Amino acid sequence: MTLLLKSTKPFAQGGNRLCFVHPNDLNRCIKVRRPDFTLEDLRRRKGFPKNMKPLSSFDDNAEEYRVMRGLYKRFGNLLHEHVSGCFGFEETDMGKGLVSDLIRDDNQRVSHTLKQYIWDNGYTGDCRRAVDRFCSYWESLCVPSRDLLLHNIVAQRNAEGSIVRLVVIDGLGSSSLFPAWMLPPIFFKKKAKRKTENLRQRIELLLTEREKGGGFPGYYGLLMHDGTSSGRAQK
Repeated sequence: MTLLLKSTKPFAQGGNRLCFVHPNDLNRCIKVRRPDFTLEDLRRRKGFPKNMKPLSSFDDNAEEYRVMRGLYKRFGNLLHEHVSGCFGFEETDMGKGLVSDLIRDDNQRVSHTLKQYIWDNGYTGDCRRAVDRFCSYWESLCVPSRDLLLHNIVAQRNAEGSIVRLVVIDGLGSSSLFPAWMLPPIFFKKKAKRKTENLRQRIELLLTEREKGGGFPGYYGLLMHDGTSSGRAQK
């Protein structure tokens, strides 16, 4: 059955994809290609020699699915503590969509990204502790990732509004030119440490930007609706 997404509003937008609440499961989201930014557009934007790669290599959904399968095989259920689950593809009226966990707070609203949480609330003690727990986990497990961006991590909160965990929803895998089996364990340990240090630096940069006043920087990481029936506007 083809899922109908065109008539609904995405709850988030990234550089290449739109994220919708799954029409048949409120605890899952479905990511599809942005119709106004095709794979051909993305390849044209890349400089030489990356623009010589086949079109399929620019498909974010295919890449994420491939990476997630590899991570599940390597880490098993340990991955679920701080990484959203991935459930494969479904057909939609906007093309093939990748289905993932939709992280919600106890009040059933879609969890804010770490970027939006810090922008709205500052770097609270609660948030600092959640970041510390997350970084410790990331360094001990040595999860391969690209840069840990604040809009690719969500802060899941309990009924009291306290952060119970941070969850990575995008940006996993390694950009290394060499396959993982060719690299020594110390490589992953150093890389994971560098990623968490960079994450903390990004938090400080966001706080500096926040102190200047003004609006939310960009649109990455800002929810377009809260994923509830009252907050999910129709187009």
